[in-house]
Amino acid sequence: MTVASNSNTISPLVDSFLSAPPDELEASYRRLLQAVWRNGDLTTLALPAVTALVPRMTQVDELRKAYLAELFGLLVQAEYPESGAVTSAVRAELGQYLRLWQSSTRQQPLHWALLYLLSHFPEERSRILAVATTLRLDEDDMSRLDRALDELDPDDPSIGRVFPYPAAYDSMFESEREVDRAWIRTLTPEQVAQQWHNDIAAVRAHAGAKSYYAIRHGMPQPVYPDDTPVREARPTDADDVAIYAPHTAALRCSRCRSKLTIRQGLAECSGCDAGFPISKGMLNVLTSVHDGKDHSDDFLFALSNIGTMAYFIDVYARPAFKRICGMNWDNEVSPQWEGDYIRQHLRPVEGTVLDLAAGGGLWTDTLANAVGAERVLALDLLPASLATLRDRRPDVPAVVGNARYLPFDDNSLGAVTCWDALQAFPEEAPYALAEVGRCLRPGGTFTLFTFVNSEDEIYHHFVRSHRFPKSHQDGLILFDRADLDRWLADAGLTVIDRSGPGLHYVITAQKPM
Repeated sequence: MTVASNSNTISPLVDSFLSAPPDELEASYRRLLQAVWRNGDLTTLALPAVTALVPRMTQVDELRKAYLAELFGLLVQAEYPESGAVTSAVRAELGQYLRLWQSSTRQQPLHWALLYLLSHFPEERSRILAVATTLRLDEDDMSRLDRALDELDPDDPSIGRVFPYPAAYDSMFESEREVDRAWIRTLTPEQVAQQWHNDIAAVRAHAGAKSYYAIRHGMPQPVYPDDTPVREARPTDADDVAIYAPHTAALRCSRCRSKLTIRQGLAECSGCDAGFPISKGMLNVLTSVHDGKDHSDDFLFALSNIGTMAYFIDVYARPAFKRICGMNWDNEVSPQWEGDYIRQHLRPVEGTVLDLAAGGGLWTDTLANAVGAERVLALDLLPASLATLRDRRPDVPAVVGNARYLPFDDNSLGAVTCWDALQAFPEEAPYALAEVGRCLRPGGTFTLFTFVNSEDEIYHHFVRSHRFPKSHQDGLILFDRADLDRWLADAGLTVIDRSGPGLHYVITAQKPM
């Protein structure tokens, strides 16, 4: 297709967007976007569209300016990490964008859309940050913008610590920094550069998601970290026989499904030679005392053993994750909302109440207060998360285990909760839900909170653009609602309640009597 034919093809779409009445503006924008951008890639119409639209930025109303800033950001990001013709054409009017931004307020969608757009021009870092300083951005937004405009120092790379925002890690302990440095030393220069690019894409995507919401729904509300202080977890010793006694009827060997006998410091299998260690109220069914495994070279294992990390996740990361993945920019799904849902819908029958993928115990605490700590058992894959849980609730025992193979007997659990966790192991999700169905007693309830993929291609792109070290290297993957519904049905569970706005998937299911 020639340049002339490209221009002739895109011109009607440009004109339609520029002249659309308010009730048709979103639809006209979508048609324009689909012609120039598809799943994060540019089409041949992108450059003629930008050439036609950049000069019109000052001639349109405020909302159309915001749409254009979002569009330009998407197109420029599609060329990253290179700087192509589209980027050059958009950057040519940087002064105009800065003037518009400086005169905007955070109540305007344009403010957030320009924050997203301007995060794509590191060569203009000093000019952009100078204006940002006058606008008094919140710490999290300023921190992301600063990183988006930064350049990689190959001799001292700072990578992998950008979510929820880079400045949240300023108070990291030296031991935590050494874990980072040890991991970085294992990477090739190419891997360092790739992670740097992933980090930049993630902070820009966060700004893009916020802009998306502002344009279509209004001003995003500020996010406030949980007021629980981040501290080093120091779990206490426990009387293992006593603390696991309420759960011995349900517990089974993770290898042969035989019964376990609990002694101080050890759970012995009656059917095989496995002996599972117990330390500070944490039973590890993944490692027999006879295995002699060494996880010291595994970065994720080392990361999980940072004593403050689980508290950090609960205080900083979870609220931000809920905003981006649940589209919870209005804070409708608050911790109070979540706690109320659990308390109202948890209906255990006789037996252990399992907190599946319990993490640092934020919601284990709610369960224990609702049904009594003696009924609750927590399970997670990461020992350090459970160490935080045990620090938080020393009266609740824990199991280090895999959700794919739950170490419990059939029809033995009175209720199960998996709250804000299933998305951490998406490949295992159908197996985990099948295990919940196997282990629940008839009449027992399963409460689940996770997130579903947006059907909107733009918002879905922003979510998928989050890539984290050692996980989600292909982008953050959530669930399709139909898949979750099918997996629950296949597990023999009947959904009896649905709740949660936006992209939240909050249900209560029951195992039929």
